[in-house]
Amino acid sequence: MKRKPTTQTFLYAFLAFVLLFSACKSDDGSEAASPTLSVNNTSVSFSAIQAGTVSSPKSVSMTGARLTSTVSISVSGAFEISTDNTNYSSNISLTATQANQSNTISVRFTPSATALGDLTGTMTITSNDFNTKQVALSGTALEIVREIQVVGTVNAFGDVTAGTMSTSQTVQVRGVNLENAVTATVTGSFEISTDNINFSNTANYTTAINTTPENLYVRFSPAATDLGAQTGTVTLAATGVTDKTIDLSGTGAAVRHNYQTFDGQRIAFGGGFNQTETNTFNLHNDMSNIEQIMMYVELRCPTGGCNAWDVYANIKVKDDASGEFYEIGRYITPYGVDNSQLTRGFEIDVTDFKSLLQGSTELFARIETWGSDGWELSVEFDYVEGTPDYEYYAIADVITYDAWSTSGVPYGVAIDAATWDLTKTVSIPANAEATHLRTIISGWGHATPVDSDNRPCAEWCFRTHDVKINGANMFQHNMEPIGCASNPVQPQSGNWNPDRAGWCPGMAVPVRINQFGTSMSGSTFTFEYDYQDWTSDGGSTSGNNGAFYATSTFVVVKSSTPIVKPTVMD
Repeated sequence: MKRKPTTQTFLYAFLAFVLLFSACKSDDGSEAASPTLSVNNTSVSFSAIQAGTVSSPKSVSMTGARLTSTVSISVSGAFEISTDNTNYSSNISLTATQANQSNTISVRFTPSATALGDLTGTMTITSNDFNTKQVALSGTALEIVREIQVVGTVNAFGDVTAGTMSTSQTVQVRGVNLENAVTATVTGSFEISTDNINFSNTANYTTAINTTPENLYVRFSPAATDLGAQTGTVTLAATGVTDKTIDLSGTGAAVRHNYQTFDGQRIAFGGGFNQTETNTFNLHNDMSNIEQIMMYVELRCPTGGCNAWDVYANIKVKDDASGEFYEIGRYITPYGVDNSQLTRGFEIDVTDFKSLLQGSTELFARIETWGSDGWELSVEFDYVEGTPDYEYYAIADVITYDAWSTSGVPYGVAIDAATWDLTKTVSIPANAEATHLRTIISGWGHATPVDSDNRPCAEWCFRTHDVKINGANMFQHNMEPIGCASNPVQPQSGNWNPDRAGWCPGMAVPVRINQFGTSMSGSTFTFEYDYQDWTSDGGSTSGNNGAFYATSTFVVVKSSTPIVKPTVMD
């Protein structure tokens, strides 16, 4: 039989209810609040970074209240978290005491080297005291830049004598995220080194250049046969990256044997000086491998200055067989200045005279100056090694009216053929393999009548003269402008820039080469120098009567066997 509740039972139940209700009240009588955690972000996005690197951190702030349980925080994907922005991991935890304070959680994006593109993750926050919270994370991982870099440039090496080497030039080789060693190779007449001591066509670098760049030394080393413009390429290569190249260039210069002859020789008129000087010099002996002979004529002003005028001047070499001096180069002095604007002075190719310019050689110099000031003359020769077109040369004079300006052939007047013999008979040796004529001509005088453009003869009048072979016109010499205003020897003191007829003050007079179409071996032919027809009226625009053409012509023969000089007869 059931027992009915007693009054005591109801009393106990009531007291239990009161106690339970009291527990749900705070000290001030209000109801107790639930534990909470507030988070200031629902998502965090990172700027794009290179894969394999670490982003700058971003912050997620959270504040807890009335928490009694541990708070766990974890991240997924390519992200890490930290409470101190120093020690990062994928999981951290906060005690209830820590969580009930304000906390800053640092988050960073850490894509691996192989994780590319748009990446996402989640920060998850859990505790027994609240429902799970999440923060969405995102970032973009870019492909890793891996490359070889060259810091600096390699300039053109310029002229370097064949068979020698240049000084080295230096650049630095640097790596960016390289995973493999770098091999450098070079082509052409160039060498490379990592220490500027041991040079070859290869060099190697480890991946240490990712942190510390290393030097690459490059030099130009043309072989004896590497003449003229030379090019090459340095190629820096490593697996997985694009090659880096450096273009190289230089000029292989032939071996040059230099001989100084006249050296600061004062040439003047009066004051104990002369217009001419003759001296003997020892020049190169072996012509077997000499391809070219260059003459350089340097003028300097003596104390007090150079002579004021543009005057006729030349250099001659003695032909021991005949005792005659042959004109190898002619120039006109500049007005009142030197020719130091030219690196080595006037440059004249005198290879045609190689049979005379060897061993003990007598040279003659003239400057037709009429003052005691004059010039200081220096003459040097470069014997340039190479492969001669022919090993043996010989030369003979045909006409030589070249002693000074007005000793030339009178122009525009009747001349005595016995005095001015312009017709010759020339016989060429049987073993000649090439034959040419070499002529230097310049006009002097201001004779009238002037041309339609007011040009008197023969300094200013433009003319065309013929060289007749066997009675027929074969070669022409045009006495025309050669660009006086663009002469690098400027400014000068006088009337230097108007165009003369075939020459300019402060320049070498042009050498005119006329090559026969055949070797002419064993042949005999007639030669005649035929000046363009013109008749002088005997007057002059300057008070100096007469017009003159200083003219020298030589016949040059070449052969691969020893050869004698041509025979020239009146």
